[in-house]
Amino acid sequence: MEIQTIDAGTLSRMFLAGAKALEAQKAIINELNVFPVPDGDTGTNMTLTIMSAAKEVAALEDLRMDTLAKAMSSGSLRGARGNSGVILSQLIRGFTKVVKNVETLDKAVISNAMQKATESAYKAVMKPKEGTILTVAKGAAEKAAELSQTDLDLVSFMDEIISHAEYVLSQTPELLPVLKQAGVVDSGGQGLVELFKGARDALTGKEMDLTLGGENAPEETREDEPVRYTYAVSFTDVITEVFNAKNEEDFKTYLNSLGDSLQYTVDGNLVKVSLQTNDPGLALQKGLKYGQLTDITITNQKPLKEAQTSETEKEAEPEKEPAPEESKPEVTIREEIKETFTEPPKDMGFIAVSAGDGLEAIFKGLGVDYVISGGQTMNPSTEDMLYAIDRVNAKNIFILPNNKNIIMAANQASYMAEDKHIIVIPTKTVPQGITALINFSMEASVEDNEACMNAEIEHVKTGQVTYAVRDTIINDLEIKQGNIMGIGDHDILAVGAVVEDTALEMLDKMMDEDAELISIYYGNEVDEETADEFAKDIGEKYPDCDMELHSGGQPIYYYIISVE
Repeated sequence: MEIQTIDAGTLSRMFLAGAKALEAQKAIINELNVFPVPDGDTGTNMTLTIMSAAKEVAALEDLRMDTLAKAMSSGSLRGARGNSGVILSQLIRGFTKVVKNVETLDKAVISNAMQKATESAYKAVMKPKEGTILTVAKGAAEKAAELSQTDLDLVSFMDEIISHAEYVLSQTPELLPVLKQAGVVDSGGQGLVELFKGARDALTGKEMDLTLGGENAPEETREDEPVRYTYAVSFTDVITEVFNAKNEEDFKTYLNSLGDSLQYTVDGNLVKVSLQTNDPGLALQKGLKYGQLTDITITNQKPLKEAQTSETEKEAEPEKEPAPEESKPEVTIREEIKETFTEPPKDMGFIAVSAGDGLEAIFKGLGVDYVISGGQTMNPSTEDMLYAIDRVNAKNIFILPNNKNIIMAANQASYMAEDKHIIVIPTKTVPQGITALINFSMEASVEDNEACMNAEIEHVKTGQVTYAVRDTIINDLEIKQGNIMGIGDHDILAVGAVVEDTALEMLDKMMDEDAELISIYYGNEVDEETADEFAKDIGEKYPDCDMELHSGGQPIYYYIISVE
């Protein structure tokens, strides 16, 4: 029987199936990332984003096309993590702007919706780059437009779109040389194709489990019960390194130190872990020391009520400049638990993102009102940003993302926030965030402070020292798993076997005749004595520069070093 139209029930099943398909392939998608750093990768970010929407869809009691579209859009916008997650949320948002106005979808409606999805996603990126998920989305939309007037039924229609999307994906290395050299296709584009495939399977009636139970459905928290730890994290560690009784005991002791409710089981070379903690990145980082991680799930347990929306839903436009008045997004009313303040709001406040007790203390010492725990290992969601905004009692709030993969989520939150003026300073590293704060003046206006901070962060060079989690080739530089890497603002500057030697080589390439200040932040894997000796060596090599040494306590990066 040919299928010519899709109703709300069918679209709901297709969306849930697409989300589950993406989740099932997230580890493979993560492996496609070019940079071999142990961070929150594309597959993880896209999965967490779409699962936020899937939970809202699965919870719908009044299933109509308009309520379904609202759940898909609002859930993905608030749950968006990382650049790939924000782009995915904008694809979903654009798609639902078209379908919410109809009762059933045919080829023409789907084609229009895919075109709108692509427009929304491109608009969300300041400098769109081809060879990415954007290219795959555009190719799929163009194919849909080409086929929209044919006599194909919807299954054949989707098959043709997926086939073309796979072809476009295969061509992404020709558009991005870094993909070609690494021998991979774009990870975000791969995620989008997996979503399409899952949706097609549901359309054909393929039997599948669409429940979102187990790890994806955290237990509800009573409003009168405070949540001690923000995140529930679970993962499977496929052991590839030496893992004797002492290693195992050290691993369990370390995990217990991060939180509570630890569940730890061993099955051959598989170690399964679940834990409640405020910093899931630390648990993941430790696990990477012993093997490769799979089945990673991180759930935010903060006691938030489901966000309610009015008849017109506010849509997020993550560009830096606001849209013209006539094209501004519609308005959403957020009905979350909000902080009740007894004092009148101050004029200006700050939110910063960082990981590590030392860095958090530095930011709070510089006047930050709320520090979101996150960074490379866990990109905060748009919802996390909105939660923080609600808890800062200020009319104007500056957000310092301190990571290039968090800026888009911060921009998205700035357009969804209500009653407060949000200014995102596009800090890509922790040192840039610190410099922005140092150059803030309470006497200056919001506009003057924004201009000053944006100007000053351009003078900061940052290098970060970590380890490689996989073999790859980047810019003709061969990198092996376990190598130490010194990563600059735009490229990998050094690769070696010894942390301090690699860090020094990286710093040498960052220095120039204008350098006046070197700041060093050592991570939780570096002891104070080692850091002191390293700083002493740098001081002797560059005696004309002032130098600062701080305990950052950050995971993943042995050292974060800045030059100004």
